[in-house]
This record gives sequence, C-alpha cells and structure tokens, in this order.
Amino acid sequence: SCELLSLCFEGSFNVCPFGFSAEEEAVLESILRDRSHIEETLRLAADEKAGDYAAYPGRTLGDSATDGEITSRPTVLFLGPWSVGKSSMVNYLLGLQDTPYQLYTGAEPTTSEFTVIMHGEKIRTVEGIVMAADSSRSFSPLEKFGQNFLEKLVGIEMPHKLLERVTFVDTPGIIENRKQQERGYPFNDVCQWFIDRADLIFVVFDPTKLDVGLELEMLFRQLKGRESQIRIILNKADSLATQDLMRVYGALFWSLAPLINVTEPPRVYVSSFWPYDYAPDTSHDLFKREEISLLEDLNQVIENRLENKIAFIRQHGIRVRIHALLVDRYVQTFKEKMSFFSDPELVFKEIVDDPDKFYIFKSILAKTNVSKFDLPNRDAYRDFFGINPVSSFKQLSAQCSYMGGCLLEKIERAITHELPSLLGSINSGKNPTLSSCEATGCGEKPKNRYRRN
Repeated sequence: SCELLSLCFEGSFNVCPFGFSAEEEAVLESILRDRSHIEETLRLAADEKAGDYAAYPGRTLGDSATDGEITSRPTVLFLGPWSVGKSSMVNYLLGLQDTPYQLYTGAEPTTSEFTVIMHGEKIRTVEGIVMAADSSRSFSPLEKFGQNFLEKLVGIEMPHKLLERVTFVDTPGIIENRKQQERGYPFNDVCQWFIDRADLIFVVFDPTKLDVGLELEMLFRQLKGRESQIRIILNKADSLATQDLMRVYGALFWSLAPLINVTEPPRVYVSSFWPYDYAPDTSHDLFKREEISLLEDLNQVIENRLENKIAFIRQHGIRVRIHALLVDRYVQTFKEKMSFFSDPELVFKEIVDDPDKFYIFKSILAKTNVSKFDLPNRDAYRDFFGINPVSSFKQLSAQCSYMGGCLLEKIERAITHELPSLLGSINSGKNPTLSSCEATGCGEKPKNRYRRN
C-alpha cells in the first residue's frame, strides 16, 4: 500500500499494472478529496442543459463562422508547459480518476494530441479525421492543417452533466527544446485556431516549470487581445511549504510580466487540481477558496453562453464587414487607375505594395463603426490578392438588388441593430426567436433604397 500511495502522489497512479484489494481501495477513499464544492459551484445537480443556438441568425454573416461553431457549447482550453497537471485537472473536474476513461497522466510528457472532451450519449473515442469530416461539428475547419495534425487530434465523447454545458480541450505540453517543425504540423497555428474559439483559457504552470522560452513566449503573443479570457493557474501548490510557495508565486509574476500587455497584473489561481487530499502542513483553506473562485469563473462563462455566442457572431460580422469594405476599396482604386494602355498587373502591384499612397485604409476609417484597431495587417492583402485576383471581385454597389437589398447593409443592420437587440432581450429576460426579427429586422421597418422619400 505504501508503494501504491507513493505512485499515486507521483502522478503515475493510472498506469499501475495491478488491481486493488478492498483494503487498498479503502485507503484510496480516505485520501480522496471531497468533490461536493465542484458540483455545487458548477450547479451540476440542477437539471440544466446547454442552450440551443440554432434559432439565432448567423448565416447573414458569411462563411467566417460555420454553423457548427455558432451552435457549439462554450469551450475551455488548457495550455501550458508539459507535465504541469493539465490532464489531471480535466480528470479532476470530470471525476474521471481511477476509471478506464481518464486522460493519461505522468511525470514525463504524456499528452501528444489535442484532445477534445465533449458530451455524447455513450462513451466513445472519435478520430480526428472523423471530427473534421463532420460538418455538424465545429471542427471541420481544422482540415486545413493537414493529415499529420488530424492524426494528432482525438475526441472523447461521454455522458456527463458538466459536458452538457461545456467542452474541454486538452493540448500537448510546451517543450522548449523541441523545434516546431518536429511536430509534423503547424503547432502555433493550431493553437491560434483553438484560442480564437475558446471562451475560457486556462494557462497552467507548476512550481518546477516557470522559465519562459521561445515557444511559451510565442504562445503569449498569440493570446494578445484575449487577456479577459485568460486564467493563470499555479498548480501543485501543496508540494511546497508556504514560504517557498510565496517565492515561486513572485517568480511566476516576474516571468509573465513582460508577456502580458495589461496595466493590471493578471490573477493567478494557486491550488492543487487533482483528486487527492492536500499535503499536510499546507494552506488547505486558501487552496480550496482559490479553487472555488476558479470554478465560479467557469460557471460564469457557462451561464453567459448565449451572450458570449452572440458577441462571437457579432465579432465575425465586424471582420466580414471590414474585409468587404477593404476589398471594395482595392477594386474601386484599381478601376480608377486603369486606362486603355495600362498593364493591369503593374497597376495593381503598385496599389497593393503601397496602399497608404492610395488612402485604402484611411478611407475605411472614415466609415462609421470601424476602429483603426480592428483593421487587419496591410501585408495580409498582398497575400490575399496573390491567391484571389482582383478582377474576380465586383464592387459592393453592384451586389444590390431591388428585392434583396444590399449584402453589406444586411451585415451592418445585424451588427448595429439585430444582434444588440438580441443581447438586450436576453438580458431583460425575454426569449428572442428568429421569426420576430425575420420580417422587420427586430423592429426596424424595411427600407426601399430605390424609392424617393
């Protein structure tokens, strides 16, 4: 039993090759932590399921967000160095320890896949190629990262109260001495895809892995603009005496300060997220309060899932609108500069190489509801038009019809009126539906743009 307990506390319990006697199981029961606060804080006893988003308008915003992304549950993403307890934390939150379905954990780097833990009617494993091929899921865009990545993507479905309300994504640990090319797929690009779609991001550290290398530095660059969704966790806190823990806490702040571009220091949650009781002579009460505080943040994301989803749709709508305005401006400038004797390629190369000379971006800022901070990188459009010839685009003014109106006007109406109206009706306790907005645009009388006032 002593050897068994030693393995448990080393993090290798789930790979023990032997069964347990009744006496050993009793010993294990005595060291397991009470989980009642998890069920209470996350309201798992309540008979609630994730809301159905299928009733809310999203197709008018173009292809920037798939139907699967719009109707998906809130996503919690786990990031951080290897073997800091990310997989153990997922096991703990879902109560999977000592079951055949727990995520593999250990003192060495163990998770080499992106693992998506989601709700299903029965327990099963879903291969990455199947997840990407299923258009009803939110993972079909991952095909663009290639077959090597899809082999490193795995889904686990299981019936679980918490998974009815949220989806967890466990990621491979960051190993600073490994080159990205050796992974066989664009690791940073894949991380960015999940970061862009995460509702909450847990960045996990432990007292032995506080150094910031190139890969971790790149990760925090990718998290820029997502500071409100980041929760930094100092795990395995009960492995240190209180005085040593204070030093480690300060060292973590020192390491992360240059990477997080915010005026206020980030909140760091200090606890030990695994199912076994805290080590003796450590700050048990503090660790439990920190854990409950983090669980309350998670529950808040779940409770605000509709508001967050509408904000997600609106954010994509703003990007589509800005992209459409910029492409339209490039096309308009190209047509203005073209003459009978001009070489189309040379004319457009001059425009795309120096857009500021032709006031491409400045003219967009003159439009309402466009912030300079939302404008994409100028170099991105050199690549964009390298793949999509400018001659293949029509101007926005040519894409209006008498019956259907203008596409851009529909997007602008959704951004400025319909989606904020949906958000307001949810906050006021109403139950909005698509049919109430279908005919009139949420209370706004349709305008005939060809009729004189």
